[in-house]
Amino acid sequence: QVQLVESGGGLVQAGGSLRLSCAASGRTFSAYAMGWFRQAPGKGREFVAAISRGASSTYYADSVKGRFTISRDNAKNTVYLQMNSLKPEDTAVYYCAARSRTGSYYVVSTYDYWGQGTQVTVSS
Repeated sequence: QVQLVESGGGLVQAGGSLRLSCAASGRTFSAYAMGWFRQAPGKGREFVAAISRGASSTYYADSVKGRFTISRDNAKNTVYLQMNSLKPEDTAVYYCAARSRTGSYYVVSTYDYWGQGTQVTVSS
């Protein structure tokens, strides 16, 4: 079992920045690839970014490429999402997720563990 706790969400004006953190406990953090997803009201959960176990590879949705950066610190059991140049359409609940299986990083069902989510609201 892996427990995930997100933090760092909040209210920010368009063009601003936030950094989300996701702290993991339980089994060996470095054994898991990590992802960030988001869900806006009335919409499905969508992929935002992912990072491989050793941080050698990162993946981004086209909508956030060049604005968001995912990183991880395996010594601190934490994954981060730095969000810059935020837009109102980035408003959503952001979830971190962990997976040990193979498959597309972009697909919700390939992740085994999820956090409770943190709200990000971007005002225009």
